[in-house]
Amino acid sequence: MQNLLPEPPATLLPVHDEADAMLAAATEAGTDEAYAEVAARFPTYSAGWAALAGRALAAGQVVTAYAYARTGYHRGLDQLRRSGWKGYGPVPWSHVPNQGFLRCLYVLSRAAGEIGEADEAARCAQFLRDCDPAAGDALAGA
Repeated sequence: MQNLLPEPPATLLPVHDEADAMLAAATEAGTDEAYAEVAARFPTYSAGWAALAGRALAAGQVVTAYAYARTGYHRGLDQLRRSGWKGYGPVPWSHVPNQGFLRCLYVLSRAAGEIGEADEAARCAQFLRDCDPAAGDALAGA
């Protein structure tokens, strides 16, 4: 059966130059404190939470990674809704401002799996693929 309804337009989060610059500085500093400053200064900016979550997961701090990723994921959902997202439709990986949310979703899936939340891990992995299969591919290779 063919779907006769058009797919909703892609949701593109707004650029946040000031937060992007602070995240770039944190990346250069390479410390947890620098990344935490980004999240504290810009709590709605998912890329800051994604960086913290990714660092925590890489350090084996799974519960911390889960908490950071969940925070960034929820803040990202708020941003998506403010940008016109209705709970479904593409959230393209190719649009750089979307990548923080998508990274949070990826880490949330991985951390959920590691703490035994298999259903949540599967839901998050599917949601990531539903947003943009390219995101899952890019992040799995990262």
